[in-house]
Amino acid sequence: MSVKAAVMVKPGAPIEIWSLPDPEIQSGGILLETVASEVCGTDVHLHKGKLEGVPYPIIPGHVSVGRIAESYQVDTDALGRPVHKGDLVTFLDVHEVCGSCYHCLVKSQPNRCPSRKVYGITYGANDGLFGGWAEQIYLQPGVHVLKLPEGLTAEDVIGGGCGLFTGFAAVSRSEMKMGDVVVVQGCGPVGLSAAAFANLRGAGRVILIGEPSTRLDLGKKLGVDEVLDLGILDHEFLCEEVKSLTAGRAVDVVIEASGNPVAVSQGFEMIRDGGTYVVAGHYTDAGAIQMNPHLDINRKHIVLKGQWGTEFHHLVGALSLFSKHRDRLPFASVIGATYSLDAADKALKDVEELRVTKAIIQP
Repeated sequence: MSVKAAVMVKPGAPIEIWSLPDPEIQSGGILLETVASEVCGTDVHLHKGKLEGVPYPIIPGHVSVGRIAESYQVDTDALGRPVHKGDLVTFLDVHEVCGSCYHCLVKSQPNRCPSRKVYGITYGANDGLFGGWAEQIYLQPGVHVLKLPEGLTAEDVIGGGCGLFTGFAAVSRSEMKMGDVVVVQGCGPVGLSAAAFANLRGAGRVILIGEPSTRLDLGKKLGVDEVLDLGILDHEFLCEEVKSLTAGRAVDVVIEASGNPVAVSQGFEMIRDGGTYVVAGHYTDAGAIQMNPHLDINRKHIVLKGQWGTEFHHLVGALSLFSKHRDRLPFASVIGATYSLDAADKALKDVEELRVTKAIIQP
C-alpha cells in the first residue's frame, strides 16, 4: 500500500503528488486518516523560501485534524482522556524538544529549544508522513495529541487553524486586564483569533484593523466592537482615528498580527503611556522599521513583547474555551474554500492573493 501526499519540492516549484510507503507504527505511535489540514500564511512563506532550515522536499500542513486509524499502545490523549479508533484528534506540531537544554529545563520555554522539530515545516518528505497535506499523518511517539472536545468538528478547529492557537497565545502574552481597550492589527486568521479571544477575556472594547472588508465582517461575528478598513481609511489618519475612539488616550494593548512592518511603526503610536505591545505577526523577515527607542518605548514606559509560535498549553486553553463558547466563535465560517491534494497549488495561490481567509486541504 502507499499513501498519496502533496509535496513542496522546493521554493517556487509546483506542488507534486507523491506516493509514499505506509509507516511502521512504533510503540506509542498513532496513524491518522487526515480529515482536514490548513493552508496558512506560513505555507505561503515556505513556498517562497522565506524560512530558514527547511529540508525541502516537505509535506506541508502543520495544523491538522485527523481520525485515529491505528495506534500501538496508546490508550489516552495527552490529558489522559481515553482515545479509540475513529476518534477525531489534533496535535501540537512542535516535536522532539530535548527537555534538557537551558530553554526547556530552566526557563520552561520549549518553543525556543534548538532541537525542536515541527510537523509540516522542518521534517522532510522522505522522513515520513509528517505533514497534513497527505491522506495519512503519522504521529510519532511523544507527539502531544488532543482529542477534540465534544461538540467541535474538524471544520471548527481548522477554520481557526494555526491562527486559533497563535491568537490565543498572543492575547495570553499580553496579560490584558478586563475592561482594557485592545487594538488588533491584521484581520487574517491570527488577527481574527486574537480579537475573538481578547473579547472573551473581557476587553472593554476590541478594535480590528485591516482589509479586505469581508475579513472585517468576520471579525464582527467574532465579537469585534469597531473595525477600521485600510481599504478606505487613509493610513496617515489611522492613529488619530484610534485615539478618537479612546478620548485621545490611545489603547491599553496592541496586538500586531499583520506581518507588515508598517503596522509595527503605527502600533507604537496607538499605545497609551504604560500600555503593552505584542508583536505576533512577523513569523518571517518582512523588513526593518525606523523606531525611536526614547519616544516609542522608554518615555512611554511601554511593555514590548514578541510571540513566536505556540506551546501545548495554548492548544489546551484555546480548545477548552472554543468548546465552551462555540456559539460565539464561529471559526468554521472563516473557511473560504476546500481543496483536494491535487489542487494544493491553487489553494496556496488563493491564500497568498487573499481570495480566501482560510483554505483547507481535505485529502
